[in-house]
Amino acid sequence: MPGTLVAMPGVLPEGESVPVDGSLPAAATRAVGARGFGVYVHVPFCASRCGYCDFNTYTAEELGGGAGRESYADTVLAELALARRVLADAPPPRVDTVFVGGGTPTLLPADDLTRILDGIDRTWGLAADAEVTTEANPESVTPESLKTLRAAGYTRISLGMQSAAPGVLAVLDRRHTAGRATAAATEARDAGFDHVNLDLIYGTPGESAEDFAGSLEQVVAAGVDHVSAYALIVEDGTRLAARMRRGELPYPSDDVAADRYLAAEAALGAAGLSWYEVSNWARSEAARCRHNLLYWIGADWWGLGPGAHSHVGGVRWWNVRHPSAYAKRLAAGESPGLAREVLTPGEAHMEDVMLRLRLASGLPLDVLDDAGRAGARRALDDGLLDPARYASGRAVLTLRGRLLADAVVRDLLP
Repeated sequence: MPGTLVAMPGVLPEGESVPVDGSLPAAATRAVGARGFGVYVHVPFCASRCGYCDFNTYTAEELGGGAGRESYADTVLAELALARRVLADAPPPRVDTVFVGGGTPTLLPADDLTRILDGIDRTWGLAADAEVTTEANPESVTPESLKTLRAAGYTRISLGMQSAAPGVLAVLDRRHTAGRATAAATEARDAGFDHVNLDLIYGTPGESAEDFAGSLEQVVAAGVDHVSAYALIVEDGTRLAARMRRGELPYPSDDVAADRYLAAEAALGAAGLSWYEVSNWARSEAARCRHNLLYWIGADWWGLGPGAHSHVGGVRWWNVRHPSAYAKRLAAGESPGLAREVLTPGEAHMEDVMLRLRLASGLPLDVLDDAGRAGARRALDDGLLDPARYASGRAVLTLRGRLLADAVVRDLLP
């Protein structure tokens, strides 16, 4: 399938221990930010848990005492101070992008989100043209809070719409009404946001072609300059998975998901939005999410917050998951890092191929070995790669190729 919903994972991988002080190998810090440097801030709070969600998020009932929202900004700033110490000898030249994700970041007071952004600026300095994004659920923002965030320096907002069909929202356990997401998009533009994204999920059990077409119509009518659309995946341990096991809901269909993707491409393309990554469309190059592009090209970023992932110079690490454990480590002056891995050249190559092939700019053919180039030739013959781009030395997916992106990647790797 062309795209799946991704965010902070509920289960963390294994790896080697992170030093108590969070220090990194000298080789990792020699060229910090050479490809760009971003900061991700994870806010793990949600008002309620959606049925499909297995992300590292918590409701107030799940958290109990000692790890609430009130002190969260201070805890994030404590990790930021640690990050400054770790990179003291080789700080990034600037922060190109900031992305505040969740959870629902806008459950925090706008003043706390302002303090976090100010802290990042004081620590490393925001680039003059820095992209600063916050995610938000449509019901968690108001015209006043949006104006506060815009005045604080946030330039982009990503709203979790998911669908415009009430029945689909009910299956997903979303709390906002069908029209609230597009109304929030209008409020964000009125507040002065340069860029507004709406997220869609397709392939929800019970969603009809007409339901999805209606969602696309509302997105287009909202006039946003960026749209993300992801196929629903059902994760073990979620309420949605339990309902399917009981036979209350059917499992998603790959054929239906492919039809929905083609519908999205047709509707968004006709409205002037072009794909630049398999699951993302933008109205212009300036509207593309620069923070996500840092991930896709293997740049550096520091992830703040429980469960957050970071990558600097080929070293990737991830923090402890629970907000209480995260806060406890930082209060003791210790790194919240749970584990890390140093990518081998082979692993780095594999990730480079997997991620760059998803981009409309594609992958240079000369980074592939002989077997990979033979695989690219087969993909070209099967109509999965663009012939003109192939002739110019790049592997770029066709529309059919986007539907089979994972299969193409497998053919290009050893």
